[in-house]
Amino acid sequence: MQIDEIIKQLSKLAEQSCTIEESLFTQYDVKRGLRNADHTGVLVGLTKVGNVVGYEKKDGKLEAIDGKLIYRGIEISDLVHGFQAEKRHGFDETVFLLLFGRLPNGKELDEFSKGMAELRALPENFNRDMILTMRGKDIMNMLARSILALYTLDENADDTSINNILKQSISLIAKFPTIAVYSYHSMRHLIYYDTLTVRYPDKKLGTAENFLYMLKGNDYTALEAELLDLALVLHAEHGGGNNSTFTTRVVSSSGTDTYSAIVAAIGSLKGPLHGGANLEVMDMMEDIKANVKNWSNDDEIAAYLRKILKKEAYDRSGKIYGFGHAVYTVSDPRAILLKDKARLLSKEKGREEELALYEAIERIGPEIYYEFKATMDKLISPNVDFYSGFIYDCLKIPKELFTPLFAISRIAGWCAHRLEELISGRRIIRPAYKAVNPDAKYIPLSKRG
Repeated sequence: MQIDEIIKQLSKLAEQSCTIEESLFTQYDVKRGLRNADHTGVLVGLTKVGNVVGYEKKDGKLEAIDGKLIYRGIEISDLVHGFQAEKRHGFDETVFLLLFGRLPNGKELDEFSKGMAELRALPENFNRDMILTMRGKDIMNMLARSILALYTLDENADDTSINNILKQSISLIAKFPTIAVYSYHSMRHLIYYDTLTVRYPDKKLGTAENFLYMLKGNDYTALEAELLDLALVLHAEHGGGNNSTFTTRVVSSSGTDTYSAIVAAIGSLKGPLHGGANLEVMDMMEDIKANVKNWSNDDEIAAYLRKILKKEAYDRSGKIYGFGHAVYTVSDPRAILLKDKARLLSKEKGREEELALYEAIERIGPEIYYEFKATMDKLISPNVDFYSGFIYDCLKIPKELFTPLFAISRIAGWCAHRLEELISGRRIIRPAYKAVNPDAKYIPLSKRG
């Protein structure tokens, strides 16, 4: 019998052996997903890096409030509005803030940005040997493989001194966009035989502009670069409890090297429940656009959303993608900031009618949710993924790069949390699991039947 057939026969046995009765989770008060009954996260650590706020206590009870995202004590709206008022890109400054705990002065920012620019290029022959030769069909996997390859080229790869970790972190933050774009071009060449184009990073350009330039040359506008920079700023950090950042902290707590910790985070972000959510939104919206004839008719939109929730339309999952969040309730501040700029972008690209459809779903969606889920004990609103995919599509960024773009931004937060874990954690993370399997005895092979 072939191994595939053996595995097929045994798969049900494996499933049965891993199934745990639902009642046991209640019996032992298990915090599934490290969540409390009121949806807040179980407190497992302290951080100065970032904070995500969706509730506040009033008279001893948690009350839902407009969401807040805070980087090193500064609300994200204040940070973004500061960049916009001064008409400049803010991602490099955001990286500095997250890593070093304060905003840089002019000289520090200039030196830091120039240092990042110097580090964007990959080692000699790296693109040929690791990306073009060892091609793949998933950019996140290619990104992870490339990071591990950089470990082999680092003479001090296992040095966990703060100075060395900072050096490694800044180098990886700078190189992520280059690796992602080169991986995309390589993948397109492999699958579709597209012309292979390799553009070297331009030291005069910032992170967002370099990404657009390496991806599609000079075919981008100032507004496009501004929107991409905004997206990078908004995705750079989201508290220590999000899955990929917590993964970074868990792996870092073992004392391992920077490259291994970041690759673990990439693996977490690759999951569709984390980094791939905006792809789900885009696919759902394509389905809605095809099946709702009048995009300005609220009743027709509501009727189709009801079909989705009844599992009669789209992917039959019963989910309206892009709504709800583990922490945010009344609103997601990132979605608000993105939508404000998305209006300008939709006008530039002639897609105002499409954005109006998104806004209609944002308005109608929660009401439909509450119709079907009357027992819901929390508010629901659009999250950042609801608008980010639309913006990337307007920028003509391929879907294959949506999740890698998330990684290009979030590595800033990963590296900041890794530093904090090594400096202040000082204990390997090791939560407890309650064993609930029945007692069993060893039976000799000859008597097993």
